Amino acid sequence: MDIVVKGRKTEVPERFRKHVADKLNLEKIQKLDGKLISLDVEVSKEPNPRQADRCDRVEITLRSRGPVIRAEAAASDPYAALDLAAEKLGARLRKQHDKRYSRRGSRRISAAEVPNHVPDAATLNGNGEAVPSDERDGVPTKKVGSLEIQGDGPLVVREKTHVAAPMTLDQALYEMELVGHDFYLFVDSETKEPSVVYRRHAYDYGVIHLRTDTMVAQTPSPEAGGALGG
Repeated sequence: MDIVVKGRKTEVPERFRKHVADKLNLEKIQKLDGKLISLDVEVSKEPNPRQADRCDRVEITLRSRGPVIRAEAAASDPYAALDLAAEKLGARLRKQHDKRYSRRGSRRISAAEVPNHVPDAATLNGNGEAVPSDERDGVPTKKVGSLEIQGDGPLVVREKTHVAAPMTLDQALYEMELVGHDFYLFVDSETKEPSVVYRRHAYDYGVIHLRTDTMVAQTPSPEAGGALGG
């Protein structure tokens, strides 16, 4: 299998292609992911002179029979950006490999089987609220995939709670790039309020701050819960 290197609105010199082949050792990658299908590297350049320290961006996309793994980074030259992206890719590959290894020999149960394995597991109604045991009888139940839903949807199928230390905006942007997401939720170290940084068009970023105000009526706002964009 070959590594596909392409440029987006920029030329990719042969010297850089050779550097990619040396940096991304296929033999080492295949040891971490034996089901590798393709490995693509895309190089792009930001023409804005005010972003000279991040003008070259490298995005690595690894496709296998499992989930797609991406890693990207920006720097003042494509070689430095490639080094940073390769480090991120390696870390994510090792994390994925360790996760697969730790699950070997153990059978994962479906959500529908949870009540059979977890004593006193809660039943959720259509609003995602726990249903008291004396109210469960008589409520219509329907099957959605492997889940049994009592009442009407929508159904919250995943809920996560993270412990987060307050951080600066710059640190939040760094963390977002590190995990390869298009947005990152964090607690602003200055305001101590929840905020979200997100990727806009091209290489711009946006930030949304939430401010709690007990005097504001708790009615839905047209701006609340809007899509990240603009």
